[in-house]
Amino acid sequence: MADNVVVETRALSKVYRDFWGRQKVRALKALDLEIYRGEVFGLLGPNGSGKTTTIKLLLGLLFPTDGEALVLGKPATDVEKNERIGYLPEESYLYRFLNAEETLDFYGRLFDIPPEVRRERIDKLIKQVKLDAARKRQLREYSKGMTRRIGLAQALINEPDLILLDEPTSGLDPIGTREMKDWILELRDQGKTVVMCSHLLADVQDVCDRIAILHQGELKELGRVEDLLKVEDVTQVSARGLSAECQNEIRDVIARHNGELLSMDNPTTTLEELFLSIVRDSEARPGRRVVREEEATPPENSGESTEPPSTAS
Repeated sequence: MADNVVVETRALSKVYRDFWGRQKVRALKALDLEIYRGEVFGLLGPNGSGKTTTIKLLLGLLFPTDGEALVLGKPATDVEKNERIGYLPEESYLYRFLNAEETLDFYGRLFDIPPEVRRERIDKLIKQVKLDAARKRQLREYSKGMTRRIGLAQALINEPDLILLDEPTSGLDPIGTREMKDWILELRDQGKTVVMCSHLLADVQDVCDRIAILHQGELKELGRVEDLLKVEDVTQVSARGLSAECQNEIRDVIARHNGELLSMDNPTTTLEELFLSIVRDSEARPGRRVVREEEATPPENSGESTEPPSTAS
């Protein structure tokens, strides 16, 4: 493996068989991938496309039917390489009678982290995933979103070089989803390699540098997100403060060059950004409702009075 290649698969295949050894499901078909150091790589596909199978093959939890996988310079079946890996499964299998501190301490002991270092990391991670107020509560009292947060902290307790995240935003509300994506980007900025599985397109688009699209166990597309999403035959121009006369001139220029004007309109934000801005404004100024311009201005010629109603006793 090259120094900057963290994960490499060569014709990696996995077939699940029944009791009699007959082929039941071909979960992965001759997958060839290279994942580089310091990038966020997305495995994208519908349910049953082979994403989780790929992750388990990289961890050595499953053995390939054909092909091979190299992780951090070692065969995926070599368990020693797992000391440098953090893993957040789709469903967090944690001891529900332990609290957050005890959970992280348990996993820290598995990695033989010295007690002083362990305590420092536990405190840092609990604050990072914003569970400081619930650090003494047993996990059985946690919501699914809180369980995902402590699951991420558990995956980072050993300060891994490679982090594998299976549906990391599952069960999170919009605020938790945004925070999870921010944490993933922070890990990349620290030089970590993150591999995340998801079928949520917006999450992958927001954080991934490159993606592989799987369907029915086969690799269908591979490349950088911006390259795959770029529409080559459409040119987009963004400007502010254009008069109606200027806009008409632009239309005329496009027509003279035999172009087709598809749209000229104001850009829109996303529902996620709108939701988060409203929540943040509400936290900054409790009790204040954001009144949009179209709500504040009464419609013209409505025939209705804009004066407040009288209060007769």
